[in-house]
Amino acid sequence: MAYHKIRSKEEEKMKGKKALPPHPMDDLLRVDRIPHIWCPGCGIGTVFSGILSAIKKSELDLNRLAMVSGIGCTGRMAGYIKVDSFHTTHGRAIPFATGLKLARPDIKVIVASGDGDLFAIGGNHFIHAARRNVDMTVICVNNLNYGMTGGQQAPSTPLGFRTTTTPEGSPEEPFNFSYLAYACGAVYVARWTALHIRLLTNSIAEALQKKGFSFIEVLAPCPSAFGRRNRMGSALDTLKFYHDRSVIKNEIDPQKAVIDFSGEIVVGKFVDRDRPTFSDYYRTIVCHEGVEENSAEAAK
Repeated sequence: MAYHKIRSKEEEKMKGKKALPPHPMDDLLRVDRIPHIWCPGCGIGTVFSGILSAIKKSELDLNRLAMVSGIGCTGRMAGYIKVDSFHTTHGRAIPFATGLKLARPDIKVIVASGDGDLFAIGGNHFIHAARRNVDMTVICVNNLNYGMTGGQQAPSTPLGFRTTTTPEGSPEEPFNFSYLAYACGAVYVARWTALHIRLLTNSIAEALQKKGFSFIEVLAPCPSAFGRRNRMGSALDTLKFYHDRSVIKNEIDPQKAVIDFSGEIVVGKFVDRDRPTFSDYYRTIVCHEGVEENSAEAAK
C-alpha cells in the first residue's frame, strides 16, 4: 500500500510538466547508467562530451567502433558510451585494445583512461604500443593524481604539489607524456585542456582518421582531490588557471612542450606524421602478403 501511495504522489508531481527534449548525445549514451559517478566540477565529463562529438563529426560506423579503458575515474567512460566497450583491469587497457585490433583490424579502437592507469602501472604497455605503431587512438585525461583511489601521487603530479602520498609536496619531476609518445613513435600527438573543448574535439576527430598510434593528452580539473589539497579553488578557478597560462604552440618539438605551473602550459598539436603500422609489417613479414610484388620491384 505504501508503495502505491508514493508512486501516486510521484505521478501527481509529473502531471503538467513538459517532457524534456532528448539529449543530442543520447544515441551514443547508455542512458540507463546515467547519472554518472564523476564529481561536481570534474573535467572528465567535458572530455567525454568532446569524444562523443568527435565520433559524430567523424561519421564512424558505430558497429565498427570500440572503446577500451582501464581502472580509474576516466575508465568509467567505457561504461557510458553505447558502442562495444571493455572496462579492463588496471593498467591493461592498451594490451586489451591491441588484442582487439589484431583480431578485428576493421574496427576503430579508442582507449580512454587516466594518467595513472596509462603511464604508471600501464607505462610499459604504452611505450611498446607506440613503438609498434598499433592502430588505435589513446586519450589520456590528466588530472595530475590518482583521483578515484585517494588522490595519491601520479607520474603527472607537478614538482612540489601535494597529494595524499606526498603531503609535503612531490619531490619528483613529472613525465612529459607528449614527448614520451613522440619519442616512442606515435604518429599523432596533441595536448589540450578541458577548457579547449572545440580544439580538443577537432583534434580527436583528426586522430580518429589517422592510421597508427595517435595520442591526445587532456589536462582536466580534479577539484575534489588534487585541487582541494593544493588550494586551487573551484573547478572554474582551475579552468581560469589553465586559461591564463595555456599557450598554443602547434608543431613545436614535443621535448619543449612543457607543463610549467609557474609559467607556461604549452598546448597544441605537436606531431602529425605517417609510418607503417604494426599490422602492415605483420602482413608483410609474417603473412608474406606483398612479398612477391616487393621482390619483383627490387629486381628491376
